[in-house]
Parts: sequence; structure tokens; C-alpha cells
Amino acid sequence: MATRTATNYTPAISFGIDIGGSGMKAAPVDLASGTLTHERLKIATPQPSTPDAMAAVVRQLVDHFDWHGNVGVTFPSVVHHGVARSAANIDKSWIGTDIDAVFTEASGRPVRVINDADAAGLAEIRYGAGRDRDGVVILFTFGTGIGSGFFLDGDLVPNTELGHLELDGHLAEKRAAASAREREQISWKEWAGRVDAYLEHIVFLFSPDLIIVGGGVSRKPEKWLPYIDVGVEIVPATLTNDAGIVGAALIA
Repeated sequence: MATRTATNYTPAISFGIDIGGSGMKAAPVDLASGTLTHERLKIATPQPSTPDAMAAVVRQLVDHFDWHGNVGVTFPSVVHHGVARSAANIDKSWIGTDIDAVFTEASGRPVRVINDADAAGLAEIRYGAGRDRDGVVILFTFGTGIGSGFFLDGDLVPNTELGHLELDGHLAEKRAAASAREREQISWKEWAGRVDAYLEHIVFLFSPDLIIVGGGVSRKPEKWLPYIDVGVEIVPATLTNDAGIVGAALIA
């Protein structure tokens, strides 16, 4: 566990919280380099993941770092003007809830919320594998579900939620998310076959110039990326599992 350390708020340092279906993690971020300035703290996402329960964890994360400035938060939902419009891997009571307002009240700091995969994509476009890349760049986060960040010439097209495309009669994320491999206890090769089929569909629909793969599995690309061949350049996320925190800090 990270040691509690007071953090001074300066324009060069921001603060990000990355919320997923299984964990909520946070750290201050140096915006000049896109690196964490302190060891991140991760707390399990409450179950059930209701607004009150998750707001309490947001407060805990902010207080742990003694943070007093603006806060950026990623959220596993379609986020429209700060309001949750979906809830694929969190409690359904979030739908229609003003996330910005709930977390601002709980933390006592101004909060701005963004879709989790959009945030990871912003970080990779600014600091990582998508830096200085034109054309269509799509980042996918493989975790509890499949998140997507879609960029055209470096500009974000928000809330694409491409993990909800149908594949072989199922939502793609139900079969090709990292959680599906763990839940069904299948091999990396078998899981990669599902990812390959999913990405073939993505290439057919959007003709991307670059695909970036993130989430926890991006730390182990040698176990599955060699089995992927869809005729498009595919690279692991440079910021790996910290991309969400960094992207959240960018929008804070």
C-alpha cells in the first residue's frame, strides 16, 4: 500500500482517479511527462457499486493523497455532460445520475468525469503509443469489459463503447474481455482467437490506421498478441494500466 504523502497542487501536477468494475485507483500525475509522481493507491470497487458506496471510496482516495485541487475521474459508462447514460459493469442505479455532482460533493473538490477508455486513449495520444499519429486510431482496454477510445487525427470521438458490438450472437465484451478468459479458464491462445475475431470486425467497420491495446493484459503482450493478425498495426499501450489515471488527470 502507498504511503500517505501530502501533495502540493501546482499547474504541472494534476490528480486522476481511474474507476473500473473491479478496482478504483488514483495518483497525482506530472502533466509534463505523463508519469505518476507517487505510487498509486488501489481500492476494490464496492459491491454493490452504488453511487453512495463509490463516492465514499473517491473521498478516501483524495484524502489519502491530501489532494486539494481539481480531480479528474474516469468512469465505466457513457458520460454525457457529466451524467451516466449506461452502466454495463456497475450498479444500474448510476444511470441518469450526475457523476460530477456526486463525486464533487463527496470529495469537496471540483470533479470532472470522462469515460474510462476515452481517458486511457487521451493519455496514449498525448504521451504514448498514439503520439503524433494521424488518421483513425482506436484504443481498446481489455478488462472487466472492453472499452474503446476512438480518435481521428488526434481528436477524440467520445463514448464509442465498441465493446458492446455484437459478435457471434453475443456482446463482444462478454466473450473477448480479459474477464472472460479468467472466468472461463481458457488459454491465452484460445482467448486471443476471440480477440482476433473481434478486431477483424472492427477493421471491417472502421479501417483504423493503428490499434492500441490496453488494460491489464497490455502488460503481457507476448502471451497473446502473436496470435493476432488483422492486417492493421497493433501495439500495446505504452502507459499500460496507468493510462486511465493519466487521462483522468489530463481532463481535471
